[in-house]
Amino acid sequence: MSSLSRELVFLILQFLDEEKFKEAVHKLEQESGFFFNMKHFEDQVQAGEWDEVERYLGGFTKVEDNRYSMKIFFEIRKQKYLEALDKQDRAKAVEILTRDLKVFASFNEELFKEITQLLTLENFRQNEQLSKYGDTKSARNIMLTELKKLIEANPLFREKLTFPPFKNSRLRTLINQSLNWQHQLCKNPRSNPDIKTLFTDHTCSPSNGARPPPTNSPIVGPIPKAGAFPPIGPHSPFQPVVSPSASAIAGWMSSANPSLPHGAVAAGPPGLVQPPNAAQFLKHPRTPPGAPGMDYQSADSEHLMKRIRVGPSDEVTFTGVTHSNIYSQDDLPRTVMRTLSQGSTVMSLDFHPLQQTVLLVGTSAGDIAIWEVGSRERLAHKAFKVWDISVCSMPLQAALLKDNSICVNRCVWGPDGSILGVAFSKHIVQIYTYSPTGELRHHLEIDAHSGGVNDIAFAHPNKQLCIVTCGDDKTIKVWDAGAGRRLHTFEGHESPVYSVCPHYKENIQFIFSTALDGKIKAWLYDCLGSRVDYDAPGLWCTTMAYSADGIRLFSCGTSKEGDSHLVEWNESEGSVKRTYLGFKKRSLGVVQFDTTRNRFLAAGDDFQIKFWDMDNPNIIATTEADGGLPASPKLRFNREGSLLAVTANDNGIKILANTDGQRLIRMLESRTFEGSRAPPEPMNLKPTIVNALCPVANVSAPLGPSMERPDRATPPVSISSLTMDGNRTTDIKPRVSDDVNKIKSWKLPDIIDSSQLRALRLPDTKATSKVVRLIYTNSGLALLALASNAVHKLWKWQRSERNPSGKSTASVVPQLWQPANGILMTNDISESGSAEDSAACIALSKNDSYVMSASGGKVSLFNMMTFKVMTTFMSPPPAATFLAFHPQDNNIVAVGMEDSSIHIYNVRVDEVKTMLKGHQKRITGLAFSQTLNLLVSSAADAQLCLWGIEGWEKRKARFIQAPAGRANPLFGETKVQFHNDQVHLLVTHESQISIYDSKLDCLRSWSPRDALSAPISSALYSCDGLLVYTGFCDGAVGVFDADSLRLRCRIGPSAYIPSSPSSSTAVYPTVIAAHPAEPNQIALGMSDGTVNVVEPSDSEPKWGGSPPQENGNAPASNPASSNPQSEPSSR
Repeated sequence: MSSLSRELVFLILQFLDEEKFKEAVHKLEQESGFFFNMKHFEDQVQAGEWDEVERYLGGFTKVEDNRYSMKIFFEIRKQKYLEALDKQDRAKAVEILTRDLKVFASFNEELFKEITQLLTLENFRQNEQLSKYGDTKSARNIMLTELKKLIEANPLFREKLTFPPFKNSRLRTLINQSLNWQHQLCKNPRSNPDIKTLFTDHTCSPSNGARPPPTNSPIVGPIPKAGAFPPIGPHSPFQPVVSPSASAIAGWMSSANPSLPHGAVAAGPPGLVQPPNAAQFLKHPRTPPGAPGMDYQSADSEHLMKRIRVGPSDEVTFTGVTHSNIYSQDDLPRTVMRTLSQGSTVMSLDFHPLQQTVLLVGTSAGDIAIWEVGSRERLAHKAFKVWDISVCSMPLQAALLKDNSICVNRCVWGPDGSILGVAFSKHIVQIYTYSPTGELRHHLEIDAHSGGVNDIAFAHPNKQLCIVTCGDDKTIKVWDAGAGRRLHTFEGHESPVYSVCPHYKENIQFIFSTALDGKIKAWLYDCLGSRVDYDAPGLWCTTMAYSADGIRLFSCGTSKEGDSHLVEWNESEGSVKRTYLGFKKRSLGVVQFDTTRNRFLAAGDDFQIKFWDMDNPNIIATTEADGGLPASPKLRFNREGSLLAVTANDNGIKILANTDGQRLIRMLESRTFEGSRAPPEPMNLKPTIVNALCPVANVSAPLGPSMERPDRATPPVSISSLTMDGNRTTDIKPRVSDDVNKIKSWKLPDIIDSSQLRALRLPDTKATSKVVRLIYTNSGLALLALASNAVHKLWKWQRSERNPSGKSTASVVPQLWQPANGILMTNDISESGSAEDSAACIALSKNDSYVMSASGGKVSLFNMMTFKVMTTFMSPPPAATFLAFHPQDNNIVAVGMEDSSIHIYNVRVDEVKTMLKGHQKRITGLAFSQTLNLLVSSAADAQLCLWGIEGWEKRKARFIQAPAGRANPLFGETKVQFHNDQVHLLVTHESQISIYDSKLDCLRSWSPRDALSAPISSALYSCDGLLVYTGFCDGAVGVFDADSLRLRCRIGPSAYIPSSPSSSTAVYPTVIAAHPAEPNQIALGMSDGTVNVVEPSDSEPKWGGSPPQENGNAPASNPASSNPQSEPSSR
């Protein structure tokens, strides 16, 4: 069938659906096979209409088509069989068994026998795999989740799960266009044509004595509104074609726009006008095809993994456990972790885009502050001051002389956090640069608008970082962020502009703006006027924001009467798609909102915070944050959604956290504790941030609720005497001070006796092959080791009186765990070589349910509960040598290969998406940075490569440099790991540990010397990012400060390795694992196959100490940077 014929089917489907011919719709879907209606399929499954379910599926696939189809039909028939057994209808069950399930016997006879044996049981739940089978409804829902996964993975359903995006009533519109065309060709066109039939072409008979109108003047009228049937019948004019503006944002123009700079109807016969590329992004939103696919790191069922099976096995098993959603209410930050006192009413909040605990605050007194919310430290504070009054406009000078009170309407970080902007209630915009030490420096001061500047945002049109502002003068302006030069002025609003929302789609940059009359307008960067003129719900103060992925658009507004409206927009129609419920009938202020994780919405209303799932109009949770919130609190999520900053009464700010946020806060507490034991160091020593004035790849649209309106008070300015602490500015380069000698003379702790720490050798009677990979489970309850013989071992700690939490500890002996079937979790081994000589790699799912692993053969996916192989893929050669999950899509795995290539593999569709080449030897390390959208690779050629993960282009490459006394070039296994900040990179080679930045510039390096002179075997960050644990080939372990690579202590092998006179070879840690929640606990996988868990002693809860302090005074210099044991890059 031709493409146009296929599209005609879709038009007919839409027409039938609008006319409520439901059965005809689904029959046409089935017979054409063009669109699989998942909603109809779900309804039929939940209703148990099994015959209709199979008939509908039959239009798209058959049992024997592929393994996915086979599993789909098997799951349906199995459920039908179990329901018959559950109803004690043995005759029906036998019929289903012999008629429907018999076909699967030829593929898996053992399984068919097991199914048959269920007939002999009084209750099929006596079967172990079906013991958790609930009632019929829940079982159908569980199966439906499974079926949807299988359908999405089935290549036969590819491109059939999404209905093409086009406007409502499209077939009717085409008919109207045809009638218009016929009317243009009519010899005697009448002003009120009488349309009686569509079966023949339309003609107008001339009226007696009437003078016909010109043939090139069609009847002008509005485009029919979406979803409404245009009147076609006696005495009713048909609707005309209106050619859209060549530069219009077509999707939002549901009616003729009188503000267009040209006529609504072109002269001559109208035709179908194709909007240009610049207008397509709202008409055809980019929606991923189908629902989310297989997620290794969130799946909870063995059977979920089976849809990606690419090996020869076609095993089909029972689904015995329930499935959980990817998101839950536990992801919402609702626990109050911090309460900060700002000193004046907080008007605007914004978290740093990279540093997840750094918060920017603007107040009603005109001052701004930057907080490290984890340590409760105020990093910077600036009271309002005009930097150069002489260059200010006369109206501004007059306004300041008349009333010197001023308020921050909006403060916002730039896209990379090295620049920030502040919009004030009078004319002014100030731009600061921000250094990692917390220092703010003046960058630009712009007299931007006449009256208040109500919102400010950063955008990136034409690869140039710009500042977007709006104000009381009813304009939107765009400024060059480097020089402050005005680039564009957008005029067209009839009321003060309240907020701006810059965004981009398909490389088209645009700006949404809202005004106090409730109008929404959209602008391209071409000064040709607004492309949209639409009414926002509430018709007053409204802000707009996109979801983090840039796909979904939301707005939140409050009317003058106090009615609040939170809605999602249908961009293709310019209409409200969903309205969220639960607001107080009369809000006591302008409600603000924010989005997070492409999933949740939050708004401050009625003295509490209310949360919604984006797909659910009803409130899913609320929190009063322990009380003390204003009527309409302002709020802001951090980038990861783990923290939520909320304004509180008495000039306060409350920091709410979810589980991840609580862990993040505890890490900062650990840093604070460490600072109390050591000389003063910057509590927020952050990585250098790239220049904000350089091109960036992605700029998120900020929220903009700020204006001198009922929600914006302007009390008199309070000039604060607070200044930045001069001790906070820190030179990260080594420098000499009078206290260096103190540090040199301080003897580092050397732990050489077992009494100085707690060490536990894990039980194992068959520890013969060296441990090559070792990881803690994400829960911290178990340790997983992979030995060089390709066998995995799992140790689990049990809950007991001595260990009530059940977490791993060196004080309690864990169990070497195996499932009841007694099988070992063993990797596939290459036929051409032994496992001992092969590179091993391993990756664990976030919920600890699955592990992906390889030892020179195929990559295997194991179920951690049963140790069964769920699937295998990527047969050698070449063999996989390293595995890393994509941070944004767990269907994508980066696989380092023995032949030096990197395969970007899509497990859902079983294909290599792209292949990266840049190394000369086998890949030994891969690390993703979600913050920077980068992949860093390392290899046995001692080279680092930087790749962009959007287009997988190679950004940069650099060989690590040999330390003094060792010749270049280096070779050998090189590992990489990103710090928690996702910017700094730990690079490990036998000759050194080094810290690199995101540009692959080496910031600091340490090489073996003195008491730690043996080659390095392994190194990694502690879970809080404060320490670097390093193993050496003589058995020693070094503990270093992560910021400075200053050695804190040395753990000698005699402290944790039992003496063995019979041993002739040195035993050393081949790999180190860091506990996911306890920063001072490590596990050591040894060269003799044993595993040791090591912790500090009870008397000294942390590793190492700090240099001595005399008379209570700390050295003036930073020991992290002055200690001679670490050196800067020699570059």
